[in-house]
Amino acid sequence: MSKKRTDDAVQTAEVATPRGCTNLKLRQLTRAVGRHYDAAVGATGLKGTQYSLLSHVVLQGPVKPSVLAAQLKLDPSSLTRNLQPLAARGWVTQGPGDDARSRLVRATEAGIAKRAEAQRAWKQAQLAINARLGPARVVQLHALLDECLALLDEADAQAAAGE
Repeated sequence: MSKKRTDDAVQTAEVATPRGCTNLKLRQLTRAVGRHYDAAVGATGLKGTQYSLLSHVVLQGPVKPSVLAAQLKLDPSSLTRNLQPLAARGWVTQGPGDDARSRLVRATEAGIAKRAEAQRAWKQAQLAINARLGPARVVQLHALLDECLALLDEADAQAAAGE
């Protein structure tokens, strides 16, 4: 799409009433992108979602499950469920934290190695998405998604505060 047509589409979208279901559109996009990443990362024995979770654990170092869940925007039970296959394969462990009431999630040496292996596959998937969609569109998509997430987080915080 040319720059002019893109600008026209954005201007039209700003004044038009949304049609269709935003949830459906986002789920369709998520499934299509997920299939792409799963195909690439799957060769390493990880699903795309597992790679993301393992990456966060590796990059955060020992991390409290509550912190990890908040960063990934997951509820604690979903995080626990998603960590189970990684723990079963010996890629992460959950153990005691700083005090008797806290726990920490840690990547094992095998998990760090698995993440490094999967990162190469993920990089190829990322480059392919950039090529198919165009780098400028991917940058715009990331910016729009970040903006939407911030607005939704703000609305959730206001609702929780009783506003």
